[in-house]
Amino acid sequence: MLHQLAGRNFCVPWSDPRDVEICHEIGQSVLLDNGAFSAWTKGDEPDWDGYVEWARPWLEYRTTWAVMPDVIEGTEEDNDALIVWLYAHHRDVWKRSAPVWHMHESILRLQRLCIGYDRVCIGSSGQYVPGYPAWHNRMDEAFDAIADTGCWMHMLRAMDLVSTGPWPFASADSTNIARNWNRNGGALPMVAQIDRRQAPRKWRHGSSQLTIEDVLAEIEA
Repeated sequence: MLHQLAGRNFCVPWSDPRDVEICHEIGQSVLLDNGAFSAWTKGDEPDWDGYVEWARPWLEYRTTWAVMPDVIEGTEEDNDALIVWLYAHHRDVWKRSAPVWHMHESILRLQRLCIGYDRVCIGSSGQYVPGYPAWHNRMDEAFDAIADTGCWMHMLRAMDLVSTGPWPFASADSTNIARNWNRNGGALPMVAQIDRRQAPRKWRHGSSQLTIEDVLAEIEA
């Protein structure tokens, strides 16, 4: 079935990397996921050095990028420290990777990441559960704050909400097809349904959007 999806975009997690080679042979693009969520659900400690060494050769493909190491339910200091670690010790991988903003973290951190990086991932966390009102309200608040940064926003999971909601995400990932390809008529109709739905081209919700100058001034303060 995977071969039938040739030409599509794939996400391969460090927690289950068995298809990484074939996805690079047949895929339009590949996202390397750091496996932090899987490790967190199992209570395991992530092997970040192992993840980096695994990701490095695949990042030689110009259409491949990676998710930076992150701490699920961690503090902003925890996650900033991992970014510093990646930059200091594996700068080549850092250049091809995107940081993660967790929804329980401050909006200011999201703004900093969107100013400093071309691509940023958003991960549901804390009280922000996909589909619930608090999640929707927090997402509105986030896009009010970053609408003019021009940053490529990637949603980690919650793909259905990305394609049906008002937020202009550039990309998203999901385990839905990998888990349920033998249901709902098969993988090809599922992929076709996803590919025919696009997120809005711009954010139009709130009137509280900050300019880049506002954000920089707040960071300096």
